[in-house]
Amino acid sequence: MKSSLCIPRLKGNNSTCTIKSSRLSPMTLLERFREAVFRLMMLSAISKATNNNNAGHHHQEEHPTINAVQRRIVALLLVVGLLMPPPRWSSGSRLCTQPEREEKVSLELTEEILQGMETGMVFRDYNGRISSMDFHKTSNYLVTASDDESIRLYDVASATCLKTINSKKYGVDLVCFTSHPTTVIYSSKNGWDESLRLLSLNDNKYLRYFKGHHDRVVSLSLCSRKECFISGSLDRTVLLWDQRAEKCQGLLRVQGRPAAAYDDQGLVFAIAFGGYIRMFDSRKYEKGPFDIFPVGGDLSDANVVKFSNDGRLMLLTTADGHIHVLDSFRGTLLSTYNVKPVSTNSTLEASFSPEGMFVISGSGDGRVHAWSVRSGKEVASWMTYEAEPHVIKWAPGSLMFATGSSELSFWIPDLSKLAAYVGRK
Repeated sequence: MKSSLCIPRLKGNNSTCTIKSSRLSPMTLLERFREAVFRLMMLSAISKATNNNNAGHHHQEEHPTINAVQRRIVALLLVVGLLMPPPRWSSGSRLCTQPEREEKVSLELTEEILQGMETGMVFRDYNGRISSMDFHKTSNYLVTASDDESIRLYDVASATCLKTINSKKYGVDLVCFTSHPTTVIYSSKNGWDESLRLLSLNDNKYLRYFKGHHDRVVSLSLCSRKECFISGSLDRTVLLWDQRAEKCQGLLRVQGRPAAAYDDQGLVFAIAFGGYIRMFDSRKYEKGPFDIFPVGGDLSDANVVKFSNDGRLMLLTTADGHIHVLDSFRGTLLSTYNVKPVSTNSTLEASFSPEGMFVISGSGDGRVHAWSVRSGKEVASWMTYEAEPHVIKWAPGSLMFATGSSELSFWIPDLSKLAAYVGRK
């Protein structure tokens, strides 16, 4: 399946929208948006004039509605010449990179844009539920793991599946990118080998095995600035690893199902279980947590803990359908969002938007929700055909998020609404 997605990008703390193009243009992207709006206004005026002239005729021709025409024109204007060039796979299936140029336009993620998000591309060729997904920090790649024992690599800009690798012997559950866009670490799902594996997607070769857990791994987080990662298991241990060594570098015992995550700088990591989030200094973790944050008496199993990109916020999801958002420095509980609880074998996942102003999450009834961190109120909700919670991730620096269930969906802003919004700016 090959197609294209026009994905506006957020860049930096000022929420600058970046769209990459391999071609130079005499107009900036903002000018293109404004021209699109101007053309729509002209089309609307021409349409009205045509309708007035034909009002006296008994056999008036039927025309597409002006909104339908507008959507087609805006989509065409946005797509042509504004997309990132797709990656090339040369002989030997090695990824070839190409230089890219950037065009920028100021575009802040708002409730209005978020409410207009819709599915831009759907992949329905899975034979099992997607159990995990991860976006690479600095490239356009997305990797997924699913119950059909496959690992799939996608290019988000071209909406193309680049490669599928099967892990029939070990199964696959959780998957994360390393700093390299074609190398991942994933956990097994076969019930007899709980090792983690460092896999090269270029040539489908295992580079290293990480053995230490004795039960299913339920949490996996890589440090984006260093060659280390952390894993939590139902064997009630949290292990600290270096990608260059097979043996774990540290072990912490917990009293329950753990959820663990590094902050973006790799200076601290969090471990959640038993109604509390424990904060550790990465350099002095053996001394125990330097702070412990309660989460409002919620004692249900921890599912996922995450930091916002700037490290100021963190969230925790639990099996009872609670999503807690905290100040990561003071431990203050800012908001708790409630969704339908998930089953024992499911995971409730949530994700911060790139600038940390919104939280999106799945739900036990299959719905997708979005909340404003500032107001604590729900700002959007989408009904899906699923009856189980989605795996959900927001693409780094982009106005796009992905959901995974029995199918993979890319969610982007409605193009016609986005063009009108930028035209008003």
